[in-house]
Amino acid sequence: MSDDNQQPDAEQQLQPSLQISAQYVKDLSFENPNAPRSLTQQTTPPQVTVNVDVRTQQLAENAFEVVLHIKAEAKTGDAATFLCELSYGGVVALANVTKEQTAPLLLIEAPRLLFPFARSVIAEATRNGGFPPLLIQPIDFTELFRRQLAALRARSEAEGQPSVN
Repeated sequence: MSDDNQQPDAEQQLQPSLQISAQYVKDLSFENPNAPRSLTQQTTPPQVTVNVDVRTQQLAENAFEVVLHIKAEAKTGDAATFLCELSYGGVVALANVTKEQTAPLLLIEAPRLLFPFARSVIAEATRNGGFPPLLIQPIDFTELFRRQLAALRARSEAEGQPSVN
């Protein structure tokens, strides 16, 4: 007979954890500046550029807001086809996390969990704007984090401050 009431051992209780307690559209903007021409006179697909940024802010001792800022801009030649900007947020609770683990969890893991929902909002907005849904390819948040660290280090060194680790 197994003991289902068995308490987890101390090692299991101290495992780092991340929980998303809320997620939401913080800001959404869709512009279709040349409608209806942009919808009826397109002979070639527009060129789409997507920029992504992740921002965090501490809300309480172990609670943080993580916001994905996604900007998708489509152009046909020099003419704007559409512009979609989304700030998609989540409230993230961390437990049993060291100071060194906090930034990677907030800037890599939390955005990875939020991204599919933000991607869906962008797809719906572009579809509702009269275009095929824009399905943004998965984002390598680890590489984005590395680039942010490198830029921060370069900026610190240029200002003569100690390097950020």
